[in-house]
Amino acid sequence: MNAPVIAMPVVEERRHWDRFHAEFDFRPRNGSATGPGIKEPVASATWSLAPLFDGRTASDTDDVDRFIDVVERGLTACTKPDHWLIALDWQHPSYWFLPHGVGGDGQPPWPLNPIPDGDYYIVLSEDFDAGGFGHPWEETLCLFGQGLIDTVTDEIDALVGPPIRRSGRRLPSR
Repeated sequence: MNAPVIAMPVVEERRHWDRFHAEFDFRPRNGSATGPGIKEPVASATWSLAPLFDGRTASDTDDVDRFIDVVERGLTACTKPDHWLIALDWQHPSYWFLPHGVGGDGQPPWPLNPIPDGDYYIVLSEDFDAGGFGHPWEETLCLFGQGLIDTVTDEIDALVGPPIRRSGRRLPSR
């Protein structure tokens, strides 16, 4: 595998989805269903994405871009340069990619945006110990893996406010 983004063969995609279903108790829902959608790991934080879009205008897209950048930088920082991440896009092709080889000048883009756009977006380390789960209808992003959480929390909190859940438990509103 020399390219930094590789389309996953269907048999591998199914294997990763099956593992994700089993390890995270993934409960896909359609349309307006809310709730976590997965059993959120112990080392996780879930943020509402609503502050990125509520009452915003096109000129406010800088916050969206900053949010995406923070998550992508965090995932890259927590991944060794020669390690792959898995990008699972509900009902669409999935990919392996090297986060250190995408998103920069002259590099291909990330295969998935961390902000879900109508489908569940999942990015996972090869061992499934770190990553993110974007829930399109709940409008949330759950990030997991202590190193990733430690890396991104302050910047994400500054953009969208504190998490709504930690380790799968709802936090009191502030």
